[in-house]
Amino acid sequence: MEWVITAEGLTKKFEDLTAVDRVSFRIRPGECFGFLGPNGAGKTTAIRMIQCVSPITAGKLEVLGMDVTERPREIKSLIGVCPQEDNLDPDFTAWKNLLVYARYFGIGKGQAEARAKELLDFMALTEKKDVEIEKLSGGMKRRLIIARALMNDPKLLILDEPTTGLDPQARHLIWDKVRELKRRGVTVIITTHYMDEAQQLCDRLVIMEKGKILVEGGPASLISDHVGSGVVEVLSPDEPLDKWLKESAWTYERAGDRVYLYTDDNRKVRETILKESPSANVIIRDATLEDVFLKLTGRGLRD
Repeated sequence: MEWVITAEGLTKKFEDLTAVDRVSFRIRPGECFGFLGPNGAGKTTAIRMIQCVSPITAGKLEVLGMDVTERPREIKSLIGVCPQEDNLDPDFTAWKNLLVYARYFGIGKGQAEARAKELLDFMALTEKKDVEIEKLSGGMKRRLIIARALMNDPKLLILDEPTTGLDPQARHLIWDKVRELKRRGVTVIITTHYMDEAQQLCDRLVIMEKGKILVEGGPASLISDHVGSGVVEVLSPDEPLDKWLKESAWTYERAGDRVYLYTDDNRKVRETILKESPSANVIIRDATLEDVFLKLTGRGLRD
């Protein structure tokens, strides 16, 4: 299979709202593909159409070589979904949650137990097998939800903000598991508000805004194409420096009391600024995917 997912002119409308507006993208087997965007950008709606839980309004969408409008049950049987919310059954233990979930896929008891044991070990939860859900930490619950999503041995795994609210140790453990799944040939789709997470995990990604795809590509190429290799931050520039920046040819952005200059030569820019204003507070750093995200979608809050 050349493409795990093919979307052409994909559209989703809710009465007067166009949540996804004629987007097109393709996802290769075995890659981690990210959907990024501010709240209301349309990424979750796109994911729900891929899951076959929200019918498409227009366009074409194929998942694992099947049309979502014609074979949704077959598609659902071959994908795993880790939802954004915690929807584990609080009345069951970790072990029982996995076994009950296996029944939805018609997995026999023996196979389900073997698979559950394997996945608890894979997600470092073996010692929590018989623990009730309410006694698990947030990180343990997220790992268990991912384990549950893998019970049917899916060809495609969808992770909707898998590490929100987790501490750094739990986040990195989940990152390691995602990389291991990729090595095993599982195709992974991820939505996240953590730009460092997308930069670490995604082979390719799209950034969406108002239902449309703004850009698509690998993290490194997007950084290079849209902001360059480095960022120079100037804190509270004085009036002469502020005037000089406006007259300069450099690309920069203002946010609050800071000015961000995007450049491929951090040191030269910093030295030039300090010549103009020796007391300026200047920070130089490598450019990141977050710089791309903020430059393209803005810094204003989204509700």
